[in-house]
Amino acid sequence: MPLHASTCKVLAAYIARRQRHWGDQAVSPYLFVSGWGNRLDTGEIHRTFYVLSRQIGLRGASDSHGPRLHDMRHAFASSTLVRWYQNDQDPERLLPILSAYLGHVHVADTQWYLSSSPELMGEAMRRLNRYWENRS
Repeated sequence: MPLHASTCKVLAAYIARRQRHWGDQAVSPYLFVSGWGNRLDTGEIHRTFYVLSRQIGLRGASDSHGPRLHDMRHAFASSTLVRWYQNDQDPERLLPILSAYLGHVHVADTQWYLSSSPELMGEAMRRLNRYWENRS
């Protein structure tokens, strides 16, 4: 997966620190691990996200509902697609790149984002109208 050079630098530093910290001890093959060297627990990741989202004001102190991590993925995917449309790029051709970033094995798992928001539908209609105008 293509990563920005600054991301590669940070990940390389993390990997080096992780190797120094754990030494010869057996550690999960997952990149990010818990304090015990195991893969991160999904439930704990979500609970941490809820705590942080309350701290920064995305959720009220007593809210039982609010933004979820999956919502962040959806927002990222949708805004990426809208940006591609607005920049006259080809979302269909670029979809495999977005698929890889989202960790989808099949592009079809990402394609539904193409119709998932009013903004995207508006951009698709704009492009379709331009296509029909140019045919006349």
